[in-house]
Parts: sequence; structure tokens; C-alpha cells
Amino acid sequence: MTALLRAVGRLTGSEPARAEVMHGGDLSQVLRVWLRDGTEVVVKNGPAPLTEAAMLRAIAATGAPAPQVLAADESILVMRLLPHGGRLSASWASLGHALGTLHAAPAPVPDDALAIGPYGWEADYAYGRLGIDNGWKPDWCRFWAENRLLAGIDDLPPDLARRLEILVSRLPDWLPRQPRPSLLHGDLWGGNVVVAEGRVSGFVDPASYIGHGEVDIAMLGLFDSPPSAFFAAYAERMGPPEPGLGERLILYRLWPAIVHYRLFGSRYRGLVDQLLAALGG
Repeated sequence: MTALLRAVGRLTGSEPARAEVMHGGDLSQVLRVWLRDGTEVVVKNGPAPLTEAAMLRAIAATGAPAPQVLAADESILVMRLLPHGGRLSASWASLGHALGTLHAAPAPVPDDALAIGPYGWEADYAYGRLGIDNGWKPDWCRFWAENRLLAGIDDLPPDLARRLEILVSRLPDWLPRQPRPSLLHGDLWGGNVVVAEGRVSGFVDPASYIGHGEVDIAMLGLFDSPPSAFFAAYAERMGPPEPGLGERLILYRLWPAIVHYRLFGSRYRGLVDQLLAALGG
């Protein structure tokens, strides 16, 4: 904590008055810090604070809620503290509007990536020790196969790996090759949505890239159960879902399930097995 607080003073020009550890720091250290100038900030380290800062700024540029980035360097990210303390269960419609705003905005594909393909991100990222390959691809089905599902196959037990390879060979049966490119949060579960007084005040802890917007909806439904109010509000921005949504959501949940298995071990094997079986794998 001491090293983080010294870095905060150096980056902000205001010395920390006090600090406390925040919940949710499974893969990073996260602090709430009161600066002597009266500003309350959130400070975190992580695999790539400058990349995370760029992701948060990209989210904010779409009009979706995100914390203001105050400073960042190779070691820490400093953000203004968001209004908080609300319950997601009372804010599903607000979340639907916020996510629809994020996905409906023009995807920020850099000019030098347009010649390669619209799916990916300008930098790779990581969940803790696990790297995330965000290399640009012109074909979304190929991106999901190569950059996501097959990226950690060597960490799976042989039986699951064989089933996954067979399933990946069938991806064109389920996934569109050219869906509308949207900026994704990339790690959208309830803990990464900050809520205050019935409204979403910000998306936090992104692992952003440009892809199919349904990926965020799938991740949101991995550990939560979005109600109809969420989907109705989302549709106001994005329109009704395309046919086959149910199977695509299972496919999109498979990757975070595999990530959880690789990070946290065999307790997530059952989830991976269940999702593969749901797709006939």
C-alpha cells in the first residue's frame, strides 16, 4: 500500500491523507484514497494501467458512464471516485440503457487497423497472469476461435480440450462473421457495475476490445440474471436481438468460464463442461 500511496502523490500532486482497501481486488490491489486537497479517488495497480486508462476513456467517449481518469503510469491508475452504494437489482433498466449506449456508438477502430479488420484492440491485455490476445481480425468468427476459445486450450484437461476443438470447428454454424463492431466492456459482471440511487454511475475494471455486443450480455448473465427490464432498455438503443441469441450467449459464456478454470482451478470445470454440453460438445 505504501508504494501505491507514494505514486498517487507523485502523479496527482496532492498527498494522500488516508486510504482504505476496497473490495473486488482479486487480480489487482484497489484502494480508496482521500487526498489532502479534498478529492476522493480510487487507485489500482494491475497488468497494464495505461491500457486500462485508455479503455475507460474510450468507454466515456461513447457517452456511457465511466470513472474520470485523473492520472496513470506503468504502475497505477488513479480515477475519481464514482457515486456508489446502490443495488444492481434496482438498476437493471439503467444498466440496459448504459450498455446500449456503449454498443450503439461508432466503434473506435484506429485507422491503421481498418486494413486488417475491425475486431480486436490496439493493445493486448491480461486477467492477472493470463494474457488476452487482442490482435485485429477481419472475421469475428475467427477472432472468437483464435483469440479467445483456443487461446488457453493447453491449460485444459485433454478431454475438455478435445471437445472444445470440435466445437470450435462448428463456430460458423452459430456466430456471424461480420456483426456490427461495438466497443465492449469485456468483463461485464455485476461487480464491475457501480450503482447509486437506482442508476448506473460507471463501468469499471474493463478488459475492452471491439467485437459483438452480445459478448457483454453473455458475461453479465454468467453470474447474474438480467430481467426483462434490462433487455427492453437495451433494445431501445440496439433494437431487438437477432435469431439464435440463446446459443450465441452460451458460446460467449464459454470463454470466461475457461478463464475462470485457468485462474481458479477445477471448481470451474463443471461450468465449462455444462456449457460445452449445452452446445452438443
